[in-house]
Amino acid sequence: MTNKFFKSDNITENDLFFVCYMIERVARKLHQPNKYVVAAMGYDELYRQLSLASVLHSENPLKVENDWIEENQLVKGSFDVTHVRSDLNVHVPSALQMGKVYKRLIMSTLSNGEDWVKALIRVYSSPICKTLDNYNTSAFYEPAPVIARAYAAGAF
Repeated sequence: MTNKFFKSDNITENDLFFVCYMIERVARKLHQPNKYVVAAMGYDELYRQLSLASVLHSENPLKVENDWIEENQLVKGSFDVTHVRSDLNVHVPSALQMGKVYKRLIMSTLSNGEDWVKALIRVYSSPICKTLDNYNTSAFYEPAPVIARAYAAGAF
């Protein structure tokens, strides 16, 4: 996908990973599902962030987080993805780990000619995200091909 600001540059998988990571960070900070952050930002803003990712990845993530929240007027919620039952799971995956899970899912379900922003919105809008974001299950630990098959089937 072509960078919005520099037409001679392409958005990379690393840029997509950074945006997925930041979606996770912002959602956790606001106690909102990832789907909320993606829907609230919308296509144009997500495209802008993907185009800026190669520069923003060297910024302090807390600053980027706060900028996203302020610029997109994102509000606090009551969904805490990190609240897990200790008898089911003692390890909460990091925002980096989940960013990687979502980046891989987006890339493995990307169809020929599909816009990366549309693919990102499609994946984060999927009902399967409720399972991936439920850390009382082990869905997020599954290998990328298993997650992609579950996505295609609509469930694990």
